[in-house]
Amino acid sequence: MTGDNKLMLSVVPDPSTRARERAAQNWARYPDATDGVSLPPVVHETVELLRARTVFDLGRQFTDKQRVAIARFVITMSVAVGGHRFADGTADVVIAVSVWAGLMALLPVGVLVSRHYDAQAAAQLEAAGFTAVTDPSGRLRYVPPGRQHPGHGNPFVGGA
Repeated sequence: MTGDNKLMLSVVPDPSTRARERAAQNWARYPDATDGVSLPPVVHETVELLRARTVFDLGRQFTDKQRVAIARFVITMSVAVGGHRFADGTADVVIAVSVWAGLMALLPVGVLVSRHYDAQAAAQLEAAGFTAVTDPSGRLRYVPPGRQHPGHGNPFVGGA
């Protein structure tokens, strides 16, 4: 996470002894994995946890107020541009304003749906033993069991 509130995915090597042991075991079990065919099987539960973690992190990128403000701006600009481009008379303006009002009325529903997905993802992560932590920018994040927030104890942060 950078200071300008951009969500950034960083893939860094895990320097722990356990990670090196897992890597050695995987190389021994799947020596031809580099061919792209002889890969380890996909573990559905692991993929679902990654999905839940991603959904939670993306859902927390902005506050509810920020998301509503962004949505209001996008809806207003979209309807204004569309209304200006296609309006031929009063009826078209009334339709554009009605579409705008309808979409604005749906914003609270979008917030509730977003909160629902965030809660589902959080419950799934907590059930898997993930720990809730607050990152330096104040966002709530989940880290795997026994791990630290990215950047804490990582020898690559601030270096190369």
